[in-house]
Amino acid sequence: MFSIVDQNQHFVVINKHHGVSVQKEADHAALLPAVAAHIGVEKVYLVHRLDKMTSGLLLLATSSHAASVLSGLFASREIEKFYLALSAKKPRKKQGLIVGDMTKGRRGSWKLLTSKDNPARTRFTSIAGGEGRRLFLCRPYTGKTHQIRVAMKSIGSPLIGDDYYGGEPADRGYLHAYGLQFTCRFSDDQPETRYRYVLPPSQGELWPALPVEWDVPFSLL
Repeated sequence: MFSIVDQNQHFVVINKHHGVSVQKEADHAALLPAVAAHIGVEKVYLVHRLDKMTSGLLLLATSSHAASVLSGLFASREIEKFYLALSAKKPRKKQGLIVGDMTKGRRGSWKLLTSKDNPARTRFTSIAGGEGRRLFLCRPYTGKTHQIRVAMKSIGSPLIGDDYYGGEPADRGYLHAYGLQFTCRFSDDQPETRYRYVLPPSQGELWPALPVEWDVPFSLL
């Protein structure tokens, strides 16, 4: 269900496994209580979300105060997020910025529009991913539902394993929360601390080897 990446008195960073929901579901044990029990605290607080199909870095606060601080950083877009994505289809462009409003479609899916009233913004670059696939490094500047999945669909590259958006069937949905970076303090008498996390994917038989220059993604996008 998860493994621990890092932990301190304010938050815990986990590697959420693919297929695990951050919300309680009838057929799944609840993730947040399981994390809290594992690290020996009464409760952990969700400050951002990952889709059920998405694996990787999930930041959870261990107090209501820390949750307020971290939620504020996400709301003000001061936490940098980087994702890896894999598609079996060649994109219409290999790198760039995808900008557009999003609206609900059918069956819980979303669509990207050409209007830009309250747009989703996703910057990406890509390389060959082996056997005709394309590997993407994505940085979402906004936090819309299904944002990266919809962005990749919009350039002709739905993600492998993402049946919502026309991706090829696979052992999992190929989207992974790869990097997190932020600077914050949790009290006025504390100095600001820079936190950086990079976590390569460990689940999924189709992930290619990552290029060395992607080992530290924060300066790439």
